[in-house]
Amino acid sequence: MREMMRDYLKNNDISIKDGTDVNSIMRDMMSVILEGALDEELDEELGYSKYDYRNKETDNSRNGHSNKTMHTSYGDMDVAIPRDRNGDYEPQLIKKYQNTVTQDMEEKILSMYAVVFMDAIHYHVRSEGRIVKRAVYIALGIDMNGKKDVFGMYVGENESAKFWISIMNGLKNRGVEDILIACVDGLNGFPQAIEAVYPKTEIQQCIIHQIRNSTKFVSYKDIKKLMADLKLVYAAPTEETALNELELFKDKWESKYPKIYKSWHDNWTTLSTYFKYPEAVRRLIYTTNAIEGFNRQLRKVTKSKTVFPSDDSLLKMLYLATMDITKKWTGHRQDWGQIHSQLEIYFEERLTGRNL
Repeated sequence: MREMMRDYLKNNDISIKDGTDVNSIMRDMMSVILEGALDEELDEELGYSKYDYRNKETDNSRNGHSNKTMHTSYGDMDVAIPRDRNGDYEPQLIKKYQNTVTQDMEEKILSMYAVVFMDAIHYHVRSEGRIVKRAVYIALGIDMNGKKDVFGMYVGENESAKFWISIMNGLKNRGVEDILIACVDGLNGFPQAIEAVYPKTEIQQCIIHQIRNSTKFVSYKDIKKLMADLKLVYAAPTEETALNELELFKDKWESKYPKIYKSWHDNWTTLSTYFKYPEAVRRLIYTTNAIEGFNRQLRKVTKSKTVFPSDDSLLKMLYLATMDITKKWTGHRQDWGQIHSQLEIYFEERLTGRNL
């Protein structure tokens, strides 16, 4: 199915002009998820997987697929329903005479994310005879099963609360019901936007980016000692200890590097979120490494293109690259069991009654 989607985009000159067009492809992604789940249902019915003939203990077998058109809030989509040779298999996820994907089903596919990472990657694009710089803003989420996925890709020029609120509303309209924690790289306007759409979401600003940005002009002879003192702040066991260490840092370094203390002090609300959580959750959210790793893979694919002829061509290449990258994301974090149990405690009221 992924190959078909890639070929369709390549061969049919699909126009992808902005983030809204990319998001419209969500129904195709949904069909991939549904078809995978239906194939697993048939595996369970037959008692063996598609290529595992050695464990076959039945005279029944697979017999191709039948196409079915399903109505969704994203528009109609075709789903390949697997068949068995004896006709014993009755799909449970999509019933025999069902032709609509219910809102409840959509919400189960795109309902809740434990952690969302937001970051930007920059490219050069031709626009009206000039070469301009474009920022592609990417949203990567980890759901409550520990599975990560890219669920948003948006081209923009300037970050602002208005820009981000349109993205947050887009996620909300597509069925992302709640976000527990959002990890960002100091994106302008993002805290105000997410508060307006997801008022209960906690925001964690990337500590690694904060360190890089606040120490890039420190003298070589000072950097080692200054970093050691700064580590006492961000690696402190509690927020109270961190604040005490930050004041000591101020006393020692403010006269020489006044902007460092000011930056940490002014951004403390979003820098210090991770202190309230145990170690496993802290490791997950205090840096945007998860999305930076994804961005590095995108750069490998696009490195031969110094300038893209249009925003449309840029998004096409990034979308196809994303399909190739994410198909390998089949597992979850090794420590997800521990993280999940801790999130259940910290967000008990918001998670009560959900299928996690």
